[in-house]
Amino acid sequence: MKRLIVLFALLALVMPAAAQDMGGCMIEPPESATTINMIGWTYPIIDFYADELEACNAVDNIDVNTQLLDSGSAHDQLRLALGAGGASPYDIIMVTQGDIESYVAEGWMMPLNDLIAKYEDEYQISDILGIDDMTVDGNVYGLPMEQNTRHLFYRPDLLEKHMIDVPETWDDVIAACGVLQAEDSIVIPFTTQLHAGWAWRIEFGDMLLAFGGKPLNDDMTPAFNSDEGVMALEKLVEIADACMGEEGLTYSIDDSQIGIATGELAMAFTWASRAAAMDDPDFSDYVGGIDFAPAPRATADGLYGATGGTGAGLGIPANIDDDPDLVFQVILEAMDEETMLRGANYGVITRQAVAANAEARYLPAVFATISGGVEGTPVPAIGAVLNPVWDQWLPQVVTGDMSAAELLDAAAEAYTTEATAQGFIEG
Repeated sequence: MKRLIVLFALLALVMPAAAQDMGGCMIEPPESATTINMIGWTYPIIDFYADELEACNAVDNIDVNTQLLDSGSAHDQLRLALGAGGASPYDIIMVTQGDIESYVAEGWMMPLNDLIAKYEDEYQISDILGIDDMTVDGNVYGLPMEQNTRHLFYRPDLLEKHMIDVPETWDDVIAACGVLQAEDSIVIPFTTQLHAGWAWRIEFGDMLLAFGGKPLNDDMTPAFNSDEGVMALEKLVEIADACMGEEGLTYSIDDSQIGIATGELAMAFTWASRAAAMDDPDFSDYVGGIDFAPAPRATADGLYGATGGTGAGLGIPANIDDDPDLVFQVILEAMDEETMLRGANYGVITRQAVAANAEARYLPAVFATISGGVEGTPVPAIGAVLNPVWDQWLPQVVTGDMSAAELLDAAAEAYTTEATAQGFIEG
C-alpha cells in the first residue's frame, strides 16, 4: 500500500507542540549491567539512528553496541548468526520487509504486539507509518525507521548539454546512455544495482510488476516465468549492456551514490536514502547540481518501476538472552518524535506527526514514485523460497548460457521443488 500518499498529504499538517521527550535516553536503569548489540548496514540515516541507539549508553547499566556493515555483509552475517541456533549474538537487528518475510518463515523473529500495546501511550507507536508492511499473519516484527524507494538521480548539466530530456521510461534511459557514451565519452553513464543476487531480485521483482506480471499465482505456483517475466529480465539485460558494461555491473549502492556525487556518473537509479548526501558539501562535488525524478516506467503508460514505502526497520530476534522489554525501550527511544525530527535531515522519516517538517529537494520524486509505483503482495513463500531462488538464478542471465525464458523456467522448476518440499505447494 502506498504509505507515502498519506505522508505526502501530511506535509500540510502542523507539527504538534510537544514531542515525546526533549532528547536523550529516558529509560530507567536496569538493576544489572546489560549489553545490547545491534547489527545493520550503513547509510546516512541509519548511521544517525545507530548514534541514537548508542545514546542510551548514558543510562547506568546499559551498554549499546552498534555494528554497521555494507548491506551484503550484514545480511550474510545475520543469516549465519540467526541460523546457528542458540542465543542470538544480536538483540536488535535491522530489517526490511523482505527480510521480515524470510526471517519469520525461519522462526527467527520475535512478535512485538504485546510490547507495542504496553508502550503505545508513552511513545505513540501507532503514529509510525509502515508497520503493516512489517506484519505477518497479524504479528508485528519490526518498527520502520524510514520510508524509502528507488528513483532517478541525474546531472541536469549533462542532459541539457546534449539536449536529452529527463528519462521517463527505461527505453529513455537506454537512449540517453547511447548519446552520453557517443558524445561525452562517459564509459558508465548510468547504473542501477545489479552487483549481487539480492540486487537482481529487487530489480527483477519490480520490473516484473511494472510490465504487468506477478511473482506467484494464488496457489503459490510460479507465475514469474511468463511473457511479462521474460520482458522484465530481457529489459534488465538491455539496460546493463547499453549503460553499464562489466564494470557497471559491479557497482554497489555505495558505488552508485559516490559515482553520482563525484560526477563520474551522469545518472543513477538508486535509493532515496542516498539523496540527502547529494547536497552535503562534505560528500558531494555537485551540491545543488544533482536533480531527481521518479523511477522510470517500463511502459509509457505504466506504473513507475519501483516499489516503495517501508524502508528499513528495527526488530528483535526470537532467541535473545537479554530482556526484550528493555531492548524494545532502547529501540523506541531512538525512534521518538524528537529524534525523527532531526532524522528528517538524513532521509524520509516514518512518524506522521513530524512529516510536516521533512523538507528536501528529492521528496517530490520519492512521493511520485511511491504513489504511482508498483506494489507487491508479500506472502511467506516469497521470503522463504522464492527470494533465495531468484538470488541464485537471476544473475546467471549475464553469462549468456541461457536465454531469459530458459533461465526463468529453470528458476521456476527450482522454486516448485523447494516450495513443494516446504508445503507451500500441495504435492
